[in-house]
Amino acid sequence: MADLQEASVTLPSDPASVTTARRYVCGLLGEWGMPEDAPAADAVRLIVSELATNAVLHTLGQSPTFTVEVRLERAERLRIGVTDSHPRWPQRLPAAVQQDNGRGMVIIRHLTAESGGRLSVTPTPDGGKTVWIMLPWAVPVA
Repeated sequence: MADLQEASVTLPSDPASVTTARRYVCGLLGEWGMPEDAPAADAVRLIVSELATNAVLHTLGQSPTFTVEVRLERAERLRIGVTDSHPRWPQRLPAAVQQDNGRGMVIIRHLTAESGGRLSVTPTPDGGKTVWIMLPWAVPVA
């Protein structure tokens, strides 16, 4: 396996793109050796869905597209980033029971931590941001 495998896709900021992003990432992970039924696959599916949903819903129409980047580093670390051009960084919102939204980052943080990973946000040159998750690669190398 190569020291670094990476791929990306740019999608329109449209709710239908969330499904496309999730399928894209899951397809890549399958190609890279992660079984569809692996415990980490479920976490990644949900994390990508939440990150893509945030890029669509919380950019308030100010980011016409978002980009999903996937990197597998030395078969040790999986990094997934979702980039949009909106300047506002993710907010920690209280996850009150009455809310219909606002739990996405709570879910992402929990799943990332539970999987032994970490979350970070980095600025982009155009004033947007990339929300990254890093997870240990839990697939044995053949």
